[in-house]
Amino acid sequence: MAHSINSANADTISECSEASTLIDGSVISNVPDRHGFLGGSQYSPEPRQGPPPGTVLRRERKWLKMLSTWNFYMEKNYKKVKERCRKGIPMSIRPRAWLYLCGGNILMKNSEGRYKKCLDESGDPKCLEDIKKDIHRQFPQHEMFNSEDKPGQQELFNVLKAYTVYNPKIGYCQAQAPVAAFLLMHMPAEQAFWCLVSISDKYLKDYYSPNMEVVQRDGFILQGLLKKVCPQVYRHLKKVNAEPMFYCTEWFLCAFTRTLPWDTLLRIWDIFLCEGVKVLFKTALVILIGCLGTAKSRKNCPGLCETLDKLRNPPEEILHEENLIYKNKLLELNLKNFSYKQMESKLDNDN
Repeated sequence: MAHSINSANADTISECSEASTLIDGSVISNVPDRHGFLGGSQYSPEPRQGPPPGTVLRRERKWLKMLSTWNFYMEKNYKKVKERCRKGIPMSIRPRAWLYLCGGNILMKNSEGRYKKCLDESGDPKCLEDIKKDIHRQFPQHEMFNSEDKPGQQELFNVLKAYTVYNPKIGYCQAQAPVAAFLLMHMPAEQAFWCLVSISDKYLKDYYSPNMEVVQRDGFILQGLLKKVCPQVYRHLKKVNAEPMFYCTEWFLCAFTRTLPWDTLLRIWDIFLCEGVKVLFKTALVILIGCLGTAKSRKNCPGLCETLDKLRNPPEEILHEENLIYKNKLLELNLKNFSYKQMESKLDNDN
């Protein structure tokens, strides 16, 4: 069973994908940036102003100690885990930390040899055909995936194929490809596979089902949260008939891998894999409020097309790492009583 992210908002997503292709199609440099990009919208040529080396070293030591007694921290001192994820996981520790945070290490340990068995099976021909069509579209300006000769494309095919064998009920969803590619940039294929399993089956449970009912439901939950924290933006979106699926489908399905600047994306994923799907809601709210939170910004977006264009192309400062993380923390106060189950129940009652 193979399916794409196209649904009721097919034209909207298609237009967005075409725009992304045009941007990514322009090679900026023959020298990869610090993340391996040669060009495109996520190319970051400038050096990152991160913590001082001494701070990074101290954080690495703390993380190594924490990972060595992981069960204790998760069961007895989860607050410390969350605090350190919010500060940003050191780059050298991130692959292992992500594997542990999402539980991929446990899945891999309990299913030794399963990944290879999935690769050895023939797989659903329709899924494999769709995966092959999508492979070259994933981060085409990244040095791992910019050529069929590079190992990245083959590893991506293997991870996605293995998932269709592992979970034939879901099969392949187009939105899994950028998530799997993103994981492969940070860890070996087998670890990336088990992280994808955890993300698909736990964090984004039922997101990749063919009818995408859960994504639609979460879109309306996002709309309800927006009404609570910024009613002006909520009213504007209602006024221009911007349904949640028009703007949040790719955000949620791809967990922002195709939306955010790379340094910002890494920080958001540090928190997402620790705290779960609520991080996607908060990030979406920051973007919505950042783009449409002022009277002037709403005036400049009088209709649906202008509004969606603004949301697809947020000002750079809104997506900047420190701004997005800081605004996420501020929203924590407004959403301290946020419960996914409560919002889901309220939505059912409203309907």
